[in-house]
Amino acid sequence: MSYDPELRRNTPLALKLKDDIRRNGPKSIAEFMSDCLWDDDHGYYTTQTVIGRAGDFITAAEISQTFGEIIGIWSAFVWQQVLGAPTAVTLAEYGPGRGTMMRDALRAARVVPGFAESVRVHLVEMSHGLTEIQRVALADVGVPLAWGQNLAGFATPAIILANEFLDAWPVEQWIKTESGWHWRGVELDVRGELSFGIVPNTRVRYDLEQQFPNAPIDAIVESVRPERFADALKSLAQSGPLAVLIIDYGHPTLSNGDTLQAVRNHAYESPLTSPGEADLSSHVNFFELATALHAAGLAIDGPVTQAEFLGSLGINERASRLMSANPERAGEIETGVARIIAPNGMGTLFKVIGIRSPELPPLPGFGSGE
Repeated sequence: MSYDPELRRNTPLALKLKDDIRRNGPKSIAEFMSDCLWDDDHGYYTTQTVIGRAGDFITAAEISQTFGEIIGIWSAFVWQQVLGAPTAVTLAEYGPGRGTMMRDALRAARVVPGFAESVRVHLVEMSHGLTEIQRVALADVGVPLAWGQNLAGFATPAIILANEFLDAWPVEQWIKTESGWHWRGVELDVRGELSFGIVPNTRVRYDLEQQFPNAPIDAIVESVRPERFADALKSLAQSGPLAVLIIDYGHPTLSNGDTLQAVRNHAYESPLTSPGEADLSSHVNFFELATALHAAGLAIDGPVTQAEFLGSLGINERASRLMSANPERAGEIETGVARIIAPNGMGTLFKVIGIRSPELPPLPGFGSGE
């Protein structure tokens, strides 16, 4: 990852952030990230083309149609074998992007009798621009569609899908100093440029000293504060059975390190370089997520790697059938599948975790479950 960490561009949002910091003081990393992604006038998700070759990142669903198809068959199997084939089920997706995964999933899931007649789709989306793209992509799927911005704003029983969703949640950071672990934030340096620093007058995190006793000075610990996410799922599970599939890049164990990153025009740069014009994300701490979910009374399956999950559900076999039916696209299909299960790439960097109401049996794709 080579870029100039000192490069700063005076984007409209950068100017707005500088003015805000001059008047109100430093921002936490989470506040800075939230502004960069969701500012009403200049935020990345409100102003940019974010997904696909014209955007800054390409999801697995955009790389290979088999990804969405496998997720669709998984969803239909969960409806049938785990939930007991209820006559009405919500299939929700958090952060559905361009609607590609949901479109492919619904098409493939029709092989399971009765699922299409029982399902109603609910898309949780904050971006008005992406909502309109999703409406076009899903216009002819033949099932009821609804949109909302509330993580728990739909009926149960429900199956929830989230691919590359939590990595965009604003992340808090703490940095170790001689006086302990302090909140890290964004301030202005002596030149008046955006710079990383310590947020003044914030409490020291003594628990981090116990968790990371050997961490050196300037070590960084991150947290997306997953309690809000866990509480939303707990609320849903209290109203009816719930099965959730989370797919994202991250690490499965307790660890420290700075994973905040920025991508613009498919290239990495400093998160401070182009506020509002670059995609900001961080790696998901699945240990932290699982801890919050267990505390909320939910059951966990996994995490496993994306390659393990897709492989156990037969992605290679599905790709072979697809190539046989579409020989003119065989090379494209093979390349796409290889990319999303690559052992030194997406296949291992991305992890998959299943979440369910505690009374439900283990979800498919995770081996023996818990």
